[in-house]
Amino acid sequence: MEVKRVDVTPKACEIIEKLKKEHGELVFNQSGGCCDGTAPMCYAKDDFYVPSRNVKLGEICGCEFFMDRDQFEYFKHSHITIDVKKETAFGNSFSLEIDLGYQFLTISRIFTDEEYKNLKPIN
Repeated sequence: MEVKRVDVTPKACEIIEKLKKEHGELVFNQSGGCCDGTAPMCYAKDDFYVPSRNVKLGEICGCEFFMDRDQFEYFKHSHITIDVKKETAFGNSFSLEIDLGYQFLTISRIFTDEEYKNLKPIN
């Protein structure tokens, strides 16, 4: 039984596919705060340098998804689903979806014991 650490809703995948057509390959990084709050941030792959301290949680819609190692310590027992909501007042975001009038968001839940037992370790 393969257990994923990160998944995506159909609506969020629809927005990701639109962004891929416009920007090419994408990468996601779970922001740890600052001006965007804690949010999944979407960048053109060539525009984002993945820090060496980040861990790859998996892929959504063919896009790598990363998180800072320290932040991962808080999420290591959680399954994350990336969703999207219509948002027009969040104009200060660096994430690509804001130009389409959306904002990606993280929905998390604790893994079941069975799921956690079957997770692949993060390097």
